[in-house]
Amino acid sequence: MALHAEQRQHIETLIRLGEGRDAEPFGYRDVIQRSWQRCLGEYRLDPGRPRPVRVLTQQALRDHQEPVDELLHVARAGVDRLFGQVAQLGYVLLLTDRRGITVAFRGHGEQDRALRRAGLYLGADWDERYAGTCAVGTCLHDGQAITCHQSEHFDATHIALTCTAAPITDPQGRVMAVLDISALQSPRSQESQTFALALVNLYARMIEDAYFLHRYRDCLILRYDTAREFVHLNGRGLIAIEEDGSVIAANHGGRALIDEHLRRWPPWSADWRPGATQLFDAELGDLLGIPGSGEDQIRAFRARANDTTCFVTLLEPRGRPPADRAAREEAPTPVPALDRLAADDPAMHRVLKLARRLRHEDVSVLISGETGTGKEVLARALHDSGKRADKPFVAVNCAAIPESLIESELFGYLPGAFTGGRAKGMRGLIQQADGGTLFLDEIGDMPLPLQTRLLRVLAEREVMPLGAETPVKVDIRVVTATHRDMAELIAAGRFREDLYYRLNGAQLRLPALRERADRHHVIRCVHAALQEERGQVWHLRADAVSALLAYSWPGNVRQLKNAIAFAMATAERDEITLHDLPEECQAGAAPSLLVTTHTSPALEPAASEDGQALLELLQRSAWNVSRVARELGVSRPTVYRRMRRHGLVAPNHQPAS
Repeated sequence: MALHAEQRQHIETLIRLGEGRDAEPFGYRDVIQRSWQRCLGEYRLDPGRPRPVRVLTQQALRDHQEPVDELLHVARAGVDRLFGQVAQLGYVLLLTDRRGITVAFRGHGEQDRALRRAGLYLGADWDERYAGTCAVGTCLHDGQAITCHQSEHFDATHIALTCTAAPITDPQGRVMAVLDISALQSPRSQESQTFALALVNLYARMIEDAYFLHRYRDCLILRYDTAREFVHLNGRGLIAIEEDGSVIAANHGGRALIDEHLRRWPPWSADWRPGATQLFDAELGDLLGIPGSGEDQIRAFRARANDTTCFVTLLEPRGRPPADRAAREEAPTPVPALDRLAADDPAMHRVLKLARRLRHEDVSVLISGETGTGKEVLARALHDSGKRADKPFVAVNCAAIPESLIESELFGYLPGAFTGGRAKGMRGLIQQADGGTLFLDEIGDMPLPLQTRLLRVLAEREVMPLGAETPVKVDIRVVTATHRDMAELIAAGRFREDLYYRLNGAQLRLPALRERADRHHVIRCVHAALQEERGQVWHLRADAVSALLAYSWPGNVRQLKNAIAFAMATAERDEITLHDLPEECQAGAAPSLLVTTHTSPALEPAASEDGQALLELLQRSAWNVSRVARELGVSRPTVYRRMRRHGLVAPNHQPAS
């Protein structure tokens, strides 16, 4: 066979490598050089004698197709779809078995002779031991996706080809097939195949997952992803489980999670693997009850291996009783006051699960969390869902009452107890809470002398008003809250340790809003509550929602409420857009949602007539926004919003040239 100059040069490069005259051929990747070394040393392939294409007979081909018949059936849709995407670019498609034999092929009829001559054909053998370095053979050896581009092939007759292959693994992680797209001609640069590599990898995973779902169609399957929107469409993780939660098998993503879990908690025996309730921070009833939870049948759980939030759904076998039947029979009675506080955030679910158990108890509860996370809201929900719901709920902010008044406010006083008091005296807040719940917010700010008196109230269940000689019996449940580090306060001598243990019968720790997986639910709830409170409807446009989701919320739910209330107050219509939100919220929006300018407004050729009129008014007023607002009869925020809309920036706020 006559060889052209480039092929002869390629053979010379390989001969020098085999003789040790060229230890590291310049410009070739390590993965390719390692394969060349195998071809020369282990397989004893002669680069100077290119091997003819080997295509199996029909009978031999059927012998290879039969063991993978189930895979071929499942993969057909993915193979056709991938070929449909790459055919116009000149690619053909090969699906090989684990020995490198092409068991499925999609090609171009008009190129039939050239494709057969190149080995891009049904029944062709692309095992690295026979064909040398190539995408299929090297992928089979290394177990990972690879592009073998032109002169990276070992055989000189293949150096015009570009081939990209990805492995398809069985549920145990063993390579059972290879998906490949190849072209007879392509650009010289190997980088030109970057997209091909990503595309083949994607379809290999899709076929692999389709095979997994088919193989375990009679089992319960947990499907999950870190993005809720992808769970039903293309969730990255699949884990087949028994009714008791034990793991049967997992796909590529599921095996990666299991491996990460085992690295964090090494197994005690070689054949041990964690169950579903160990992989996810969930009870078995939580997982089996997913089909009955919410419209989209998805729940969020924390993956113990890496502390990330995973959105999980449960796929059940057809024709079998629902797996969550027992779970539904044992499901707790709905508690609306608590249930509405969260959607599917794992941390909030843990908080609310404990709150359910505590709601009828008299044990003292300490709620901790950053400022604005909703500590009082949780305290009130705990009260409203418990046995004291028809009794008073009395809230006291220990940081808001002056130290000189907090004692009389809490404990009350008799007539004439001190100068300036009410003539008839006053029942203290503790007495007002009799029979119900006393909520002490910011308990860490309570003065030390009052801490001593409060400790006595908790110990003896009685209160001594100022000026009284006889204590008054009280029946209260105490719930406290703080954003402070109580251990630091105790160490600094600013909080009594014995009181802390009295108050901390149980602790509920609220996550920050930025950490919650159900931020969209919180936004909807706050928006709905404000609309109901004001008796008017404002539509939240998508760009506003995106900005609210992107913002970090250092002030948590309280700041979110203020931001939406601000937008309602300043929106010109019944629709809240990105530009109606406070400026700090807009800063977190995606760049594509923000259109700003720092050039001189006077130079903006596309400025609207309204924008030009506003610019002239601002210039006449020396950029005094308050004066402009008075002249227009609108609020200052409205002026600022209009300025942003038209890209108007005061001269003293423009960046330096």
